[in-house]
Amino acid sequence: MSVEALRAELDHEMALTRRVLERVPEHAFDWKPHEKSSSLGSLATHLARLPHWGADIVERSEYDFATAPAPAAPPATRAELLAAFDAHVADARRAIEARSEAELDAPWVLKRGGHTVLSMPRSTAVRQLLIHHMIHHRGQMTVYLRLQGVPLPPIYGPTADERP
Repeated sequence: MSVEALRAELDHEMALTRRVLERVPEHAFDWKPHEKSSSLGSLATHLARLPHWGADIVERSEYDFATAPAPAAPPATRAELLAAFDAHVADARRAIEARSEAELDAPWVLKRGGHTVLSMPRSTAVRQLLIHHMIHHRGQMTVYLRLQGVPLPPIYGPTADERP
C-alpha cells in the first residue's frame, strides 16, 4: 500500500472518529449500558489512545504486551480526550509520512511474553490494528451515544439526527 493511500485512509477515518468523540458527554463518563460493558469514558479513552498504534507500528519492528508501559490516567474531560486523540493522530500521521513504501511493507510482529501472536506488513497492521479497530469501537460508541440521547454526527452519510 502506498504511503499516500494509507495516510488518506487514516486522515478520513480519524476525522470521522473525532466527530464522534466531540459528542461524548462528560457527565456520563462512568455510565455503562450493561454491567459487563466498558464505561462510556473507558471506551472514549480507548478511542482517543488507539491512534498511538500508528506510530508504534511504523517506528518499531515489534510490540510485546508483556513489556508495555502502564497506561496513563484517563482523560477527565472531553477537552483532554480530544487533545490526546489529536496528539496521537498527529504522531501516527507523521510516522507514516516519514516512511517509504518499502518500510511500510516490512514485517511487524505482535507478541505476548515473547510469543508471537501475529506478524504482518506494517501497512496491514496499521489498517487492521488501528483503522479497522477504530471503526469497530467507533460503532460501539455511537450505540452508547444513542442510548444517552446524544444526537449522532454524520459518519458515512446523514444520520437520523442530522439529515440535510
